[in-house]
Amino acid sequence: MLLTILILDVALVAWSLHLMQEAFHYREFSLMLAGILVATSAAAMMVVYFLMGTCMSHLTQMSQHSYIYF
Repeated sequence: MLLTILILDVALVAWSLHLMQEAFHYREFSLMLAGILVATSAAAMMVVYFLMGTCMSHLTQMSQHSYIYF
């Protein structure tokens, strides 16, 4: 699962860089904004993935030691 998300993130960052390069070439603000939004979404996806990984490991530990919590 991590490999899939990493590949998707690399693709999003590459697309973002391509959009920003085209924006610089054509002097288009909208392409620059689109590139920034794509890069932000790639970063947000990685943050959510790591937050969910931490949450899932915590829940797994709780289920293994359920007698402590009850």
